[in-house]
Amino acid sequence: MTEITIRDDRPAGRLEAYSGDEVTGRIEYFVLESPARALVPVHTVVEPAHEGKGIAGSLARELYAIAAREGAQVAPLCPYVVKWAERHPDVAPVADPALLSAAKDWLTAHPGRF
Repeated sequence: MTEITIRDDRPAGRLEAYSGDEVTGRIEYFVLESPARALVPVHTVVEPAHEGKGIAGSLARELYAIAAREGAQVAPLCPYVVKWAERHPDVAPVADPALLSAAKDWLTAHPGRF
């Protein structure tokens, strides 16, 4: 796996992976406040030159770690994060269906956001 640094750019809604000064991947997300506080990943992108190096998995793991530190949940809408969470139930609790529904509603109400 490539040595990377992960930075949370909360105002921009991006969790970014860096190799040196280069952004090698990111998870785009938003914060849902109701019915409970949750981080909602929508897209995961890894730059083509960096695919297959574990970057997407590192980003997903860090997203769940951030949520745990903040006492929030993760309501994944991103297909990659959904599959990653299924493979890592020890660190990725299943999201409440009501929370997922609220996250989908938020995304529908903000069509230009992602």
